[in-house]
Amino acid sequence: MQIPIFTVDAFTNRPFSGNPAAVCLLENDLDEDLHQKIATEMNLSETAFIRKLCPGDDFTKSSCFGLRWFTPANEVPLCGHATLAAAAVLFHVQKNTNSVLTFVTLSGELKARQVEDHIVLDLPLYLTYPQVLQEVEELIKAAVGDMIVQDVRYSPDTKKLLVRLSDSYERSVLEELQVSAQRFLLAEKTGKVKGLILTLKGNSGGKHKGHDFYSRYFAPWYGVLEDPVTGSAHAVLSSYWSEQLGKKEML
Repeated sequence: MQIPIFTVDAFTNRPFSGNPAAVCLLENDLDEDLHQKIATEMNLSETAFIRKLCPGDDFTKSSCFGLRWFTPANEVPLCGHATLAAAAVLFHVQKNTNSVLTFVTLSGELKARQVEDHIVLDLPLYLTYPQVLQEVEELIKAAVGDMIVQDVRYSPDTKKLLVRLSDSYERSVLEELQVSAQRFLLAEKTGKVKGLILTLKGNSGGKHKGHDFYSRYFAPWYGVLEDPVTGSAHAVLSSYWSEQLGKKEML
């Protein structure tokens, strides 16, 4: 069986930038173990598998498809950039005629809409709750050392830990931070945390004026040390920063 595979750079209009994902179009059912083998061989943070839900479905005309995402190590319940990549393959390569596509996923139904020359995703919103520092102290130290931490939250739906650094830090501090997958894995073995978000409040002045917040995302527990732009992390970040900043639209 031949399966077409596309590599799509999400969140950019330039090749070799953005966040790459592989997208497989499945004409027929695929053996369960092959999903993981393909994703491991593609070795991108995510490989998306689009499947037809009914025998008569068509990648050009149908508006609803099944969608699954695999890292090189295992299946994940949500991936934003690979959903965007999947929609791009259907809209731009398959020339799908619908303006809205619905994906049936482990995180429920996700919609992708064509708006002029962009694709807009609707993702779930995940709430975070205050986290007792002592329980995750070792992991935070492995990530940021002795840096000042302003807030720690946990998202039980996604198993992501959100660590907000002090507002006194500049964006460059977050950018230049060096991390080690090994240290993360040694510090957190309980299974409670599957993703670590480091975030910082935006700077109202300077050359990066206008950004509401910055973030970096690490998921070595899923075989991905760092994911450049992560929809599932932003489903957590947007609820947190919306509450903190009192805003519904953020850059």
